[in-house]
Amino acid sequence: MSEYVLAIDQGTTSTRAIVFNRDYRNCGAGQQEFPQHFPRSGWVEHDAEDLWRTVVETSRSAMLSAGVSACEIAAIGITNQRETIVMWDRRTGRPIHKAIVWQDRRTAEHCARIRADGTEQEVGRKTGLLLDPYFSATKIAWLLDNVSGARAAARAGHLAFGTVDSWLVYKLTGGQRHVIDVTNASRTMLCNIETADWDDSLLALFNVPKAILPEIVGNTGDFGETGEALFGGRIPIRGIAGDQQAAMIGQACFEPGMVKSTYGTGCFALLNTGAERVASRHRLLTTIAYRIDGRMHYALEGSIFVAGAAVQWLRDGLGIIDRADRSGTLAAAADAGQTVYLVPAFTGLGAPWWDPDARGALYGLTRNTGPAELAKAALESVCFQTRDLLRAMRKDWPRADKTFLRVDGGMAASDWTMQRLADIVGVPVDRPVVHETTALGAAWLAGYGAQVWPNMQGFSQSWKRDHRFVARMDEGERQQLVLGWRAAVTSTLDFSSKQP
Repeated sequence: MSEYVLAIDQGTTSTRAIVFNRDYRNCGAGQQEFPQHFPRSGWVEHDAEDLWRTVVETSRSAMLSAGVSACEIAAIGITNQRETIVMWDRRTGRPIHKAIVWQDRRTAEHCARIRADGTEQEVGRKTGLLLDPYFSATKIAWLLDNVSGARAAARAGHLAFGTVDSWLVYKLTGGQRHVIDVTNASRTMLCNIETADWDDSLLALFNVPKAILPEIVGNTGDFGETGEALFGGRIPIRGIAGDQQAAMIGQACFEPGMVKSTYGTGCFALLNTGAERVASRHRLLTTIAYRIDGRMHYALEGSIFVAGAAVQWLRDGLGIIDRADRSGTLAAAADAGQTVYLVPAFTGLGAPWWDPDARGALYGLTRNTGPAELAKAALESVCFQTRDLLRAMRKDWPRADKTFLRVDGGMAASDWTMQRLADIVGVPVDRPVVHETTALGAAWLAGYGAQVWPNMQGFSQSWKRDHRFVARMDEGERQQLVLGWRAAVTSTLDFSSKQP
């Protein structure tokens, strides 16, 4: 039996597909960006057909690059941007509206109304989440209430909802399977994370009919096969996980206490808490890390909305760099005598602040502030936010490992940024040899699900470190910088609270 696995990584700004062999080597890849749609301020959408098209095209490209055919691929693993929702008509297989992206803030008022009704505590107890537009439930309700005829079609059984994994499995299997894995389900705000099932009281609260929901499944299993015409032969789908959980798996963070932090469009730090569901006292999220072989592991998660998006802002908004990977080089040239802070609340502030109304701000500007100082402030903002998350995690769960942090994502490739991260968080930062950890996590799930790749222990032993970044900054300087960061965040939050 072949030991090649095809990983599909459907992200917020691009889709990637990678063929891995049993040695976890990238044998061939394809990647495509797709358009972002911003119909109003704070609204973010994708065309679900773009997501599907890029999945097919990048998968074919990866297979061609690797020189493998469908019969040589043991399984497909899927990982995806979470919380983003797609709703389609079962009769036609076509979306009824553009996908509403996790970054979208259009349902902030809906969340505020539910919060005012005093139900936030119940929602948090069952889902581990905070009432925020970030999650899927109010997005689903918005589509049902704002697309003409959607509620009537839902009542008639004609509509299907899914996160992006659901949409891709539905399309890959020719409409044969309508499923969602437990990690994506846990981000909808409709799933009770203790039972890993849809919760009737939450469905009633958000006015979401159960008939449109997919079947909740574990992270490995038989999720159907692709249509033969797609890739020149049928390929079984054997693994699914949301992107941050897939990165945790790809980093082999299987032991309670291990922490990984992924730097993509946003930044997401996950702490494995094992079988224990830890209720956060510091506005972190309790989420399902994975369910493998019937065993559930949970995680504490801190979500930062803007990480790599700050670098995109430098490139596309300000035009001070022409390529994202040049931000570290520019930051290294910054004037050491200037301390500039960027609070990148372009779409609100995530954990541990959770203020959807906050907006970005710059502090410490002088006449000498230029592109290098802005680049440094943008990259440092990610480091400061990571420190905030780790501090909150350790307060919530003292068993969190304080000896190292495993990192991945596009920004992790920048030596300057990772060294600055180590300096600011004050612990060693470990970057793995395999940088594509999100795709690798999906690949391992599929390979293990197809019984051609090793178990958790075997996979963990294969993890290799590329570089360890050790803090060089003295504690006094670190604390001074952190105090300035906290003052900047406090001022930003205070400003947002006073706006009409």
